Formats: sequence, structure tokens, C-alpha cells
Amino acid sequence: MRPRKVILCVDDNEQTLAVRKFLLETRGYRVLTASCAQEALQQLEAPETGTVDLLLCDLIMPHVDGNELVRRARVVRPGVPTLMISGTVSQFERGSEADAFLPKGACSPVELLERVRILVARKRGPRKAVISAPSWSPVVAMDSAMQRAS
Repeated sequence: MRPRKVILCVDDNEQTLAVRKFLLETRGYRVLTASCAQEALQQLEAPETGTVDLLLCDLIMPHVDGNELVRRARVVRPGVPTLMISGTVSQFERGSEADAFLPKGACSPVELLERVRILVARKRGPRKAVISAPSWSPVVAMDSAMQRAS
């Protein structure tokens, strides 16, 4: 059995936090929650937290906003993917620090889960080429072309 991916979910609205936690846990993720940026940073710095595969946070929070949280989180845990959510679509420009952005009321739970799945998979890194495939295989050719383009 594969270990469950860990998502740190941060939102100052307790009800929203509980709904997201339930949604993600029913899909097999392990969810850590924090109601403010300081609490989230403490969890990221704590060695007992272990690996965090995704930071999912609200943009508008008291004291420290989502952008600042993402900046500080990347100092503590470099390479952790981030997904920011905001209640207003016009805030997209302000959410520029995150790897991905979703508007709170305008995205469905399915869209959120798909974005989470993609970001968690991206943390694993690129897929390796199939060694047993012949050199003319389209999979190997495509992987080789993608590596040269990077």
C-alpha cells in the first residue's frame, strides 16, 4: 500500500477548513489543518510533521496573507507545491506566488481535487523512460524530446 499524500490546508474560516479537510480525506489524502499562517509555518517547521506534499491556502487571511505564507513556506520546505484559493476572482494577480490559483466560489470540488492531484503528482518529479521499450517506441521518443526541450 502506498503512503498517503499529506496536504497542509490553511484557512481562517473554520467551516471552509472542515469542508476541505473532509473532501480531501474522503479521497485518501492525509490532511493537516491550520487556521492561520503562523500555525501553518509551525507545522511545516516541526520535524514530526514529516513530508508535506502540498500547501493549500487561502489568499486573504488576517496578519499574514497567502502570498507571504507561500514565500515563508518555501524557505522552510523548498519545492513544496502550493495551491492558493481566493473568494474573489479579481484577486488572481495577488495570488501570484502560488503554483496554482482557484477562485473559491467559482470552482467545483471536482476541479479542486483534480488540481490537487496534479500538483501532488508533480512533486514526485518527471516520469522515467521505460527501459524495456525499443528505442523507436513513441513513449521513449516523446520522453527524450521532452527532456531535450527542458
